[in-house]
Amino acid sequence: MSCDTIDQSNGGRSNMMSVDIVHEKFHLRHDPKWSGRLGPAEGGGLLVCVACVIEMIESEDISSVKKSFALSGISGVLKCSPGALRELLQQDHRVSMRFTASLLGLLHTVEDPATLEKVHQVLVQLLVELQSEVLYRFVLDEIHKQLSDQLSVKAFQPTFKLLGNLVEAVPNLAHSLMTQYVPLLEHLCSALLYPDEALKASVLYVWLKLFGTAGGSAVQSLPITIRDRVCILLLQTLSNAGSPQLIDNCIGLLWLLVQLGETVSVLMNSPEGQIMCSEDQNIHANNSQVICQNQEQQPPEHRHLPLILKQLLLSGDETLQVTSAKCIASVLVHSPSQYSAPFIKADVPEFLFDCLASTSSEMLLWSAYSCLVLLTEDSLFFSQCHSVYGIESLVRSLKEALRLSNLEVQKQGLLLLTAILERQPPSVRLFPSGPGFVVVSEAVIAGVSSSCLLVATQGASAASALFRLNHQSRPVQYKEVEGLVEAITNRFSELPLPSPAHRRSSGSLKRSGPSSHASRSEAFLFQALVCFQAACRLAEECASEPVLKENTFTAPSKHSRAQDSLESLCHCLLRCCDSIWIPTIIRMCERAPSAQILQHFYSILSSQFTLLPSLMPVFANKLASSGFYRLALEHKGLLCVGNRNPDLNVSCCGFLLKLSMCLLSQSNPASGSYQYAEEVENLLQYNLPSLCCRLSDWPSLLREVPGLQLCEYKGPRATQYCLVIMLHLALQQADRLLPDQTVFSCVLWLLLSVQEQGSCVLPHSVLRSALYLLAMTQDKSPSLDRAPLNCITKALSSCQSFSSLYIHHPALLHFICRYPELAEKFGPLVLELWLTKQTQHTVTGQTMTDAQEKGEKRDSCADDRQDEEPDTETVELLTLIEKYPAVILTLLDMLCTREAPLAERALGVLEVLLSGQRHYEVDLCANLRPALLQALQRLSVENGGLGQGRTEQVVNSLPLVLKLLCVTQASDPPSSSSYSNIDEVHFKLLYHVSNIAGRLKPTNTESLLPALRYVYCCLSLSPAHCTDRAVSMLLSNSGLMDQLQTVLASSSSSSSSSATPSLSPSACPPSALLCCSHLLMSSLITLQHVHSAQVHKSINWSLDTAVQRLVLQKRNTDNLLLVSYLRLLQALLDVDLTSAVVCVSTGPGLVGPRPLGVQDGALYPLGSRGAQSLSAALSGLLLQKHELLLRASVNCLSSLLGFLQRKSHITAKLVVCQPWSRFLLYCLLSSGESCLLHPAILRLITLLLQHSSTAVLWEPDLLQVMEAVERRGVKELSQEAAQALRLLLTQIESSVLQPPPTEQHKQRVRDMMEALGPQTPALSCNPSLPSNILYPPPESETHSQTPLHYIKHTHLLTYCIEYAGICTLACI
Repeated sequence: MSCDTIDQSNGGRSNMMSVDIVHEKFHLRHDPKWSGRLGPAEGGGLLVCVACVIEMIESEDISSVKKSFALSGISGVLKCSPGALRELLQQDHRVSMRFTASLLGLLHTVEDPATLEKVHQVLVQLLVELQSEVLYRFVLDEIHKQLSDQLSVKAFQPTFKLLGNLVEAVPNLAHSLMTQYVPLLEHLCSALLYPDEALKASVLYVWLKLFGTAGGSAVQSLPITIRDRVCILLLQTLSNAGSPQLIDNCIGLLWLLVQLGETVSVLMNSPEGQIMCSEDQNIHANNSQVICQNQEQQPPEHRHLPLILKQLLLSGDETLQVTSAKCIASVLVHSPSQYSAPFIKADVPEFLFDCLASTSSEMLLWSAYSCLVLLTEDSLFFSQCHSVYGIESLVRSLKEALRLSNLEVQKQGLLLLTAILERQPPSVRLFPSGPGFVVVSEAVIAGVSSSCLLVATQGASAASALFRLNHQSRPVQYKEVEGLVEAITNRFSELPLPSPAHRRSSGSLKRSGPSSHASRSEAFLFQALVCFQAACRLAEECASEPVLKENTFTAPSKHSRAQDSLESLCHCLLRCCDSIWIPTIIRMCERAPSAQILQHFYSILSSQFTLLPSLMPVFANKLASSGFYRLALEHKGLLCVGNRNPDLNVSCCGFLLKLSMCLLSQSNPASGSYQYAEEVENLLQYNLPSLCCRLSDWPSLLREVPGLQLCEYKGPRATQYCLVIMLHLALQQADRLLPDQTVFSCVLWLLLSVQEQGSCVLPHSVLRSALYLLAMTQDKSPSLDRAPLNCITKALSSCQSFSSLYIHHPALLHFICRYPELAEKFGPLVLELWLTKQTQHTVTGQTMTDAQEKGEKRDSCADDRQDEEPDTETVELLTLIEKYPAVILTLLDMLCTREAPLAERALGVLEVLLSGQRHYEVDLCANLRPALLQALQRLSVENGGLGQGRTEQVVNSLPLVLKLLCVTQASDPPSSSSYSNIDEVHFKLLYHVSNIAGRLKPTNTESLLPALRYVYCCLSLSPAHCTDRAVSMLLSNSGLMDQLQTVLASSSSSSSSSATPSLSPSACPPSALLCCSHLLMSSLITLQHVHSAQVHKSINWSLDTAVQRLVLQKRNTDNLLLVSYLRLLQALLDVDLTSAVVCVSTGPGLVGPRPLGVQDGALYPLGSRGAQSLSAALSGLLLQKHELLLRASVNCLSSLLGFLQRKSHITAKLVVCQPWSRFLLYCLLSSGESCLLHPAILRLITLLLQHSSTAVLWEPDLLQVMEAVERRGVKELSQEAAQALRLLLTQIESSVLQPPPTEQHKQRVRDMMEALGPQTPALSCNPSLPSNILYPPPESETHSQTPLHYIKHTHLLTYCIEYAGICTLACI
C-alpha cells in the first residue's frame, strides 16, 4: 500500500507502520538508490523512498494527513532501524540538507499541533542520527536567517521549541550556539519582549536548555551583554508571567541562573526601571497564582528579585514555594553577607516562617530551613526581630518534621534552630515565659532521641545553644534542662563506640570514612560533651545570680526538695557525669585519645567542683582512687608536649588544680591551713601548665640540680616541689604514679639537695608531702643510715609546728618509731597527734558534774561495750606496739601528764592492749605495774592532800591511772606467777590505792570509783590464802572505812550516826559507786570472817533500809545495784548477820515492837517479819527473770534459808511452805523451756526440796522438768545446767514427795543420772572452797571467800569490772 491510499485507511498506528512510505505519482521518476526496504529484518521492512518523502513535504497539493503519515513512518524507521536511513542520506549530503530544509519549512506552514510535534520529533531524530556538524550549522543558519528576514517573531514559536529540543538532544550544540551565533541569541532575547506568553515560554525553553546543558564553563563564553540581558528580561518576564508554562520556564531558568555567581550579581543588582510590571495585567494561573498584582501599586524600582521570590512564596503553590526557597538559598550561598540584606528588608524571612507553619512538605521544609539558615548569618535578621517572629513557627514545624522519615529535613531544621539560638542577641529574649522554653526543649529532646546519629548530633548542638543564660525563661525551667541532659546521656548506651580491635585496625577514628558508624559516634560524643559543658556553665551562672538560683514561685520550704530546682539540676549533672559520662569517655579515649573530646571532658569535671561543693570530697576521692591523676597527667604528656593543644592543657591543669585542692582540704592541718592551701595552689597553678612530660620522665626531673631560683613559685625547683605534692595527693588515694623505691629515693635526694644548697627550709606544703611519701614508701625501700636520718631530722626540725606536718596515717607512726633518732624527738608528738585526731571533736573543758553524768551513762552501757571490737586507730597502735614495745611507756606518760580527752584515749589503747585481745608477753602486766606504782607515788607526794589543793592535771590523770590499774589487775591471768604471793609491788599498789581512796573527797566519784574497784579486784582475783595480809591492811585503814561509811550512809534514807559524815541528798553517789561499795563490803565481811582479821573501825549499815529497798523500791533501782544489795545481804547472812566489819542496825519494820518475841529474838536483827519480807522480796525479784537477779536472788535465798535453818527451824519451814512459794514456782515453770531449764530455777527447786517445801509436787512440777530435759537432751545442756540438774536429781532421790513417784518415774530419774555421767570436780583456785556460788556451801566452809571462777559465772564480777572500764574477762 502506498501513500496514495492513506486517505482511505483508518489512520491507526499499527496500520501506518505496515505501509510503505512512497508516493506512486512521484516514485517512478526517482532514482532507485534513494529507495530501500528499511525496518526489522524478520518483517521484511518497509519500502522507504527519501525522494518521495521530500516531495510530499514540499508539495502544497499533498494533504497534511499524508505528510503526517510520512513523518510518522520516518520517525518509526529512525527508532526501529538506527543507521538505516543514514546510509541512504549519506549518498549525497545535498539530499540531507534538502530533507532538513523541507522539515524546517513545515514549521511555518503546518498549523496542526500534532503534525508540528511530529516535525520536531523527526528533525531532532534525523539530526541526531546523522551526527553532522554541517547539518547543525545549516539548521542554525536557517533559523537565524528566518528570524532576520521576518519582522515579527510571532510564528517562530515552533522554531524556538525545535531549537530547545535540539539543544537538549545535542549538548555540544549549546556551546556552538553561545560562541558562534551571538546574533541568533540576540534575536532570542528580543523575542522575550513580544507580549505572547506562549512565545516567551518557547524562547525561555531555549534559554533553559542552553543554560541547563552548557554548564558553567560554556556559560563563561557567553557574551556578558547577552547574559545580562537574559537576566534582566527574565526578571521582567517573570514579573508579568501568568501562564503556568511561562512561570515554570521562568522559574526553571532562574534556578539555573542563580547557581552562577556572575548571573546572581546581575539578578540582584539589576538597573532600576528595567524590570517593569505591567499595571494593566492581572494574570492568573490555575485561578490562584498571582505574580503581579495591581493592588500593590509598588514602584518599579522595588520590583527586583527578592520581591519576586517573595511573591512566589505567597502564591500558595507548593512547587513554586519550593523553587523560590531554593533560589533564595542558591543566591545566598554565593555571598550571604552581600545578598542577605535585600531579602531581609523585603521581609522574606517572615514569609519563610509562615511557610514553615503551614506546610508538612518535606521539600518545602528543607528549602525554607536552608534559606533561613543562610539568612541568619546576617545580623540584620535579628535586629529586625525575624527570629522572635518566627521562633514559634520554627519550633512547631520542627516538631512535625521530627515525625517525618526524611532525616535531612530533621537535621536542617535543627541546624536552623541552632543558628538562631547561637546568634540571637542576649538583649532580646526568645523565651520570656516558661511554656515557650518547655516547647522548644521538647523539640530538642525529640531531635536528640532520633535513631539517626547525625540528627541526634545536631540536636545536641541545638541543646548546647539552648543552654545559654539569655535563652532561659523566668523562672528558669531547671526540670526541662535536666530532661535534656538525661536525654543526651541516655543515648550513650546505644552508641556503637569503637572496640579496641577496630581502633587497632584503623589506627584512629579520623582515618575512618566520614560516614562510618564509628566517626558518627565520635561526632555525637563530642557534641554531647559540648552540650554537657554548656549545661554545667548554665548551672554555674544561675548559682551566681540569686534571682535565678531560686524559683520565686516555689515555697521556700520546698526549694531543697523541688525537682524543678538548681540543686536538683546539679545533682543530675553529677549523677550523669559519675555513672555514664566518665566510663564512656574513658572507654572512648582508651586507645586513641582525642584532644578535643578530652578538653571538654576535663572542663566538665572541673565544673562539678563548683556546682556541689558538699559532695566534692566523696567525688574527688573517687576520681583520685580511680586513677584520674595518672590519666590527666598522661594525657598532658601525650597530647600537650611542645605547646600542642593549649586548650586541652588548660583544661587538664584546671581539673588537676581543683582535684588537688579538694583532696587537700580533707587532710589540711588545723593550724595555718589558709597559708598552706595558698602555698600549694600557687605551686600547682604556676607549674602545672609547663609539666607536659610523661610520668617516666619524672624521676629525672626530681633529680635535676636547679640553678638560682628567682621566684618562689616558678623555676625548676618549684617544678620539683609541684611533683612532690602531686605524688603525695595521688598516693593518698592509692594511685602510685611511680614505684615506691623510686619515690623514696627521689624525695630523699630532694631533701639532701635542698640542704646542700645551703637552705634546710622547704616550703611547708612540700615538707609535709615529702614526709608522707617517705612514710608510705618505706616498706619497699632500704633502711636509712645516719646521714639521711640527720637530713630528715634537720628538715622536720626546721618546721616550727610539727603538728602542721602531721598526716593521719599508720605509715607515719611506723616511720617515726622505726628509727630511734626520729622516735626520740618526734615519737611522742606523733602519738599525741594520732590520738588527738580521734578525740578532736570532744569537749575538753568538762565540769565535774558533766564528767560524772558522762561516767554514769557509760556505766549504764557497759554490757553493750563488752563485745565491741576496737576501732581501726587503736588496732593500728596495737600493731605498732607489737613492733616497738617502747611505745607503751610513751602512752603511759601521756596518760599521766596530758589533758583529757587525750589521756583518756591513751587509757583506752592500754585497756585494749591489756584485755588480752592480742597476744603479748605474759609479763606485760608485771612490767607495767612498777611504772604505775611510780606514777601513784608521784601523785601522792606532789599532792599530799588529794581531797584538797589539787591541780587540774591531777584531777584528770588520777582516775585514769586508777582505771588502768584495774585493767592491769583484771588482765593478769590467775596462772601467772604474780598470784603465788602478793609481792611487794602488788601490796604497795593496793596500799597506795586504798590510802588514796581514803583521802579523796566523797564528791570526787571520778577517782573514788576506780580506786574502790581496784581494791575489790585485788580481793576478788587473789587466791584465798593470799588475802589475809591484804584484808588486814584494808581493815586498818580508817580513811577507807570512813569513805565506805560515807557512801553507804548517803544512800540510806534513815538517819545516820552523828559521828558519821554524810552527803547532801543532791550529792547522792551514783549507782556504780554504791554497787562497788556493796561488793567491797561483802568481800571484807567474808575475808575478815575467814582470816579473823582485826577490825579497827566498823561501818554502820541499816538492814531495815536495805530490805525496804528490795521490797518497795526495786522497780526504781538499777538491777546491778539490786544485785550488789543481794550480794552484801548474802555475805551477812552467811555470818549470821554478825560481823566486826559491819554494825548492822534494824528497825521496827523488821523485828516488831519490844520486848522481842522468841522468834524475833532468835532471828535478830532480821526478825520473823523481816525474814518473810526478805523472802517475798526475793520471790518478786525472781519473777523479773533478769539473768543476774535470778542467780543473785537464788544465792541470797539459799543463804537466807541457811540462816533461818540455823536460827529458827520453824521460820524456815514457814518460809518454804507458804502459798506464795507455790505460786512463784508455778509462774517460773510456766515461762517456757528456756526458763524451765535455767540453772537458777533448777537450784531454786533443789532448795525447796532440800528444806522440805510442800510447794514442789512431783506432778506436774518435777515431771514437767523431766520432760523438758528429755526433749532438749542431756547432751545439749550447759555444764552449769547439767550440774544443777544432777543436784536436783540427787535431791529427788533423797526426798519424800507427795504423791510419791512411781517406780517408772524413779527409773527415769536413774536413767537421767546415768546420762549425765560421772560428776567432775569444779575448777577452783582453792580446793577447800565451795564448788559453785549457786549452791550453798557446807557449814564448815560457809564463811570462805567465793572463788573468782564462779563469780564469773554469775556475771556479777564481769559487770562490776565493766563499770571500771574493762572490756572483757576472757583472760581470767
